[in-house]
Amino acid sequence: MSDERPERPERSSGGEGGERGERKYFAKPKFCQFCADKTITIDYKKIDLLRKYVTEEGNLRPRRQTGACAKHQRLVAAAVKRARHVALLPFANRGVD
Repeated sequence: MSDERPERPERSSGGEGGERGERKYFAKPKFCQFCADKTITIDYKKIDLLRKYVTEEGNLRPRRQTGACAKHQRLVAAAVKRARHVALLPFANRGVD
């Protein structure tokens, strides 16, 4: 028996974005903007506010990206869904490829 092992190909560190694609880093705000400013109301008619909580693909952004507390994230999700139902926001932003 020989003690030689076959050489393994080196693994990439994962930070290069290789096979899985590159991940974008979103800086998380340190506070919930709705808790900090009590005058901001979450309403399905405020499309400019709701667009900040929706990705380019049309998915809702998670709390770790938006910085919203659980209570306000639920209200934002409900408002986005209501705005989609009334056709103020699209369900998905599909471009022609």
